[in-house]
Amino acid sequence: MLIHPTRPTHPLVEPADFAAERLPDEVAAHETALRAVYEWAGDYLSSPHPDLGRRGDVCPYTPTSLQRGLFFMSVHPGVPSGPRELADLLLAYRDWFLELEPRTGPVAQFKTVLVLLPDLTGSGDWAVVDRAQELLKREYTDHGLMVGEFHPGPPDKGGLWNPDFRPLRSPVALLGIRNMVPTDFPFLRDDDVTLAAYLRRFGDRVPTHLRDDVRAAADRLATSGS
Repeated sequence: MLIHPTRPTHPLVEPADFAAERLPDEVAAHETALRAVYEWAGDYLSSPHPDLGRRGDVCPYTPTSLQRGLFFMSVHPGVPSGPRELADLLLAYRDWFLELEPRTGPVAQFKTVLVLLPDLTGSGDWAVVDRAQELLKREYTDHGLMVGEFHPGPPDKGGLWNPDFRPLRSPVALLGIRNMVPTDFPFLRDDDVTLAAYLRRFGDRVPTHLRDDVRAAADRLATSGS
């Protein structure tokens, strides 16, 4: 378990912590939620799904993230007053994520932080999670990060390969943080701010299958003067 030097009240649980019969005392009150998400990550995210629309696991990065001990989780009980309060909370995790090793190199793409929100249990609460993600997206991409919303709703975002599939269903409401990768273009193309952040980071190393689409989007952005 990792403890932040100036924010000790919300530690990060590591994959190795789940090998013990009981999680550390600091997070024992949230053991049920933490274990549910850990099992969901190892099962659902790390396996193929018949409705996904492509081969491979639902999240191709999660198995390696778990194996390398780079899959971290924190828990925040309670119900925020609204999306802005939740978004402000996640900005602190953005900064911690950027401090965590590895900060560079190929392995850094597997670093993940999930912030669990176990008391957000109804559709109104889940709407707060969705809106907080919208508020954070530009801020995160400016730092080369992605933030995603997950909850039992599930979030009303279809899969890239099957728009009828809702891949972001999770047993506990949460917001997830990871490094941006070159294949994230489809998630960022429709907003000039996030598109510009993508081009700054990956303009010269775009995957081959995305090059034509990225070039067209870059031309559009240049024409719009953004």
